Amino acid sequence: MRRLLAWLAGAAGGLAAYRAATRRTNEAEPAVEVDPAAELRAKLAQAREAEPVTPASQPEPDPEPDADARRRAVHEGARATLDEMHGEG
Repeated sequence: MRRLLAWLAGAAGGLAAYRAATRRTNEAEPAVEVDPAAELRAKLAQAREAEPVTPASQPEPDPEPDADARRRAVHEGARATLDEMHGEG
């Protein structure tokens, strides 16, 4: 008798859960389709209209140091890092 009551209670709970789940999906409002690409294009157009960029307003890039000077700087930095690591260990 207990098994029958447990089975009936489980079936009633399952039915209630099913009805609750299907009721929520039916009541939900349909999603409005939004084209994200169109939104981004509109934002980009607004940004371009707000601040036009002229080539003269951009800073000139710094000339790069020669390869030997750059290599020396990288090696010195690496040696300093290794010295710190060995000193702490």
